[in-house]
Amino acid sequence: MPENTAPLTGSSTIGRWLEHSEGGPALRGALAQGGEFDESTLTPVLGLPLQQLVSLSQGRLPQELVDGLVLQVNGGVRPDETDDADGPWRETITAGRFAGRTVVVTGAAGGIGKATASRVAREGGRVIAVDITAPGLEALVASLPDSTVETVVGDITSQADIDRIVEVAGGRIDALANIAGINDDFSPLHETSDAMWERVIGINLTGGFKLSRAVIPVMLAAGRGSIVNVASEAGLRGNASGNAYTVSKHGVVGLTKSAAFMYAKQGLRVNAVAPGGVATGIPFPANVSEAGSARLRPFQAAIPTVATAEELAASITFLLSDDAVNINGAVLASDGGWSVQ
Repeated sequence: MPENTAPLTGSSTIGRWLEHSEGGPALRGALAQGGEFDESTLTPVLGLPLQQLVSLSQGRLPQELVDGLVLQVNGGVRPDETDDADGPWRETITAGRFAGRTVVVTGAAGGIGKATASRVAREGGRVIAVDITAPGLEALVASLPDSTVETVVGDITSQADIDRIVEVAGGRIDALANIAGINDDFSPLHETSDAMWERVIGINLTGGFKLSRAVIPVMLAAGRGSIVNVASEAGLRGNASGNAYTVSKHGVVGLTKSAAFMYAKQGLRVNAVAPGGVATGIPFPANVSEAGSARLRPFQAAIPTVATAEELAASITFLLSDDAVNINGAVLASDGGWSVQ
């Protein structure tokens, strides 16, 4: 098959870079020099843009490396990214889809939360962006100068902070995206510490429960509302993560289905998205369980693809919006097909 003659850019897929006569050697050389990845570890992410390596590596592969590779294979010239006709999926904004709507998004300082908040804002919504990280929220606001984004620096496990979120929303909440979450240390049950259990369950499950409990009366008063909870592939199976994370995400599925049933006749829809592998840099503890990691490794290696945060935001905003008018109590596996294996 003849080589694609379109210029390589940061939006070109990692797979295309590796197949390219000049891009392949350049990328392999950069990876070898950095010592962070090798070609075999990139198999699940071949369909992602090269740019995504920055977040995948949590900054260990810097933006300067990607920029340098693009210049290197293009004779020192940066090509127009739109020239890459065979690049990866690109989001398509639906103008006005959230016009007049107030949407609360947690975990909005980074990853899936940031991508979701950004998309809702660019589609006309007023966003109440919540996170414990102030600089990330400030960066979100700065990236959306023509949108309405109000921030709340707070902890969703704190009732006082939840009350503040509802207060900032000002009596109108049309939708809620419960996205904030952390991973565990991959520990099996007998190794799971009280501290790990309480932190993971607190943020991943109890926080979403408390915030949903606070906003549902506002939605009931309006006679309408949409909640989307972020579960996980670990909410559908037992071999995707450690004990605490798996339990928390199974709990999110139960929280979703119970609420969907209870409020179905009162104008509320409650759904969940179950991501597989996502290039978000979700924080892991410094020390993971050796036993748990060894047991999980062959199953995690079967992940068919790793998605971008923007791809997950597309699934979440669909369920938040009126486009999902007839969907309630669903758990959407946005996982590239991992759940059917």
